[in-house]
Amino acid sequence: MSLSIGIVGLPNVGKSTLFSALTQKGGVATKYPFSSVEANVAMIEVPDDRLMQLADITHPGKIVPATVEFVDIAGLARGSSLGEGLGNQFLARIRQTDALVEVLRYFADSEVVHVEETLDPARDNETLTTELVLADLGTIERALPRLEKEAKKHKSEALKFDLVVRLQQWMNDGRPAREFDFSDEERHLIYDLHLLTMKPVLLVANVDEDKATLVPEPINGVTPLVIAARAESDIAQMDDEEAAEFFALLGIAESGLIRLTQAAYQLLGLQSFFTAGDQEVRAWTIPIGAKAPQAAGVIHSDFERGFIKAETASFADFIAYQGEPGLKAAGKLRQEGKEYIVSEGDVIHFKFNV
Repeated sequence: MSLSIGIVGLPNVGKSTLFSALTQKGGVATKYPFSSVEANVAMIEVPDDRLMQLADITHPGKIVPATVEFVDIAGLARGSSLGEGLGNQFLARIRQTDALVEVLRYFADSEVVHVEETLDPARDNETLTTELVLADLGTIERALPRLEKEAKKHKSEALKFDLVVRLQQWMNDGRPAREFDFSDEERHLIYDLHLLTMKPVLLVANVDEDKATLVPEPINGVTPLVIAARAESDIAQMDDEEAAEFFALLGIAESGLIRLTQAAYQLLGLQSFFTAGDQEVRAWTIPIGAKAPQAAGVIHSDFERGFIKAETASFADFIAYQGEPGLKAAGKLRQEGKEYIVSEGDVIHFKFNV
């Protein structure tokens, strides 16, 4: 599975600058509201030093990291749900992302116009939430006539129609869908609506370069992840050694990409496991709590369908015993069955028969 993240925010909060820092692709970044006239999209390799450590042992033909897709859309100003600005035109592009990154402006720059004229991240967060709620209410309003017809024809659809009506009432008070008290079954029932406010949200504080170590006040109980997007956009063009020096000057140990992807994995309950051999070393992304056959299915459906066992070692053991021969000699290569719950960093070779 590949992680997909939509980047949202008011105009001129540095979304495209952050996109450039994360992707090194160079999204449009200007001083004027509504300058992004189409979505910026990039598929990025997830940094993971463990891949190279595995490769140093197995000497593979190729190394394949996990990937994450970033989608940057035009800014959402107050009134976007009513057609103000350009952001509302691109909401469809992020409806099927796994999570949203909400960029909040903390940096001060008299040359870059703030659409609300003053810096107030909590207010901006409230504005964005309102606009996304209103956009979702529009989705629900358009869906209800169809759902009502289906409910009359099929009793099995009546539960979904009733749920959406109750959800509409909840959201009419300005509350996002994710705060509604869903059962697991109900959450599945409305999945196909792809409501924006159902998605988990990461808050990013876009700060000035000299505030890279800022610890911001929580907003609705969530402490934003701090990234100095303009500085990191410049650092992204440097070689690794020079970049490390500049990160040290900023007082941070890791890039915004690393910290953001780690936070996204945590938010979404995801983890990595590895396959390692002479052909390739590869990172795979699975939900925390996934069992061995489910992990095998991420590689290929045949692996899950014909699953026999998973030859498994922890990453630490794989490195310590220098690969499969050393693991076997030390009795550290485990034979795991269908009920095995995969752990973060497991190195696995699947046995299957179809």
